[in-house]
Amino acid sequence: MMNVSFALLMLGAVLIGVGVYLILERSLARVVLGFANLTNGINILFLVAGGKAGAPPIVGQAQAEEMADPLVQAMMLTAIVIGVSTIGFLLAMAYRSWQLDGNDEVQDDMEDRRIARKNAKDRLAARADVPLPLEEDAPASHDETEDALGVSDDHGERWGGHR
Repeated sequence: MMNVSFALLMLGAVLIGVGVYLILERSLARVVLGFANLTNGINILFLVAGGKAGAPPIVGQAQAEEMADPLVQAMMLTAIVIGVSTIGFLLAMAYRSWQLDGNDEVQDDMEDRRIARKNAKDRLAARADVPLPLEEDAPASHDETEDALGVSDDHGERWGGHR
């Protein structure tokens, strides 16, 4: 049975949680730091998944049962390379954004807002096609100022209707 360090599991989980929280922020500097935390948390979880320490995985040096798992080492090395290159790319994007705008805030996506407005209009248009009973379509209006001042409104008679 594998003996897993609870401290390493908690450290990996905390780093991943903090990383996700920072990635969801609007500042590009926080996004970069969040991605670094996320990458480090995943690497720590790879370390935990590797199991107990063993002999180097070189054929002929030790018995197969005594060797460490080489797959986990290869995956960690690959994750480190991908993480460093992605962080470098994010840093370049953040620096360019700072050069152009003078700040590192993520701008709103105007196309996303346009699509959301179009979807809202489509939903309203779909609801407009469904006929509603008169009571739901045009409920009676009530003006509190008329009650407070004791004044009645005769606009209903002027337009040929009743309230």
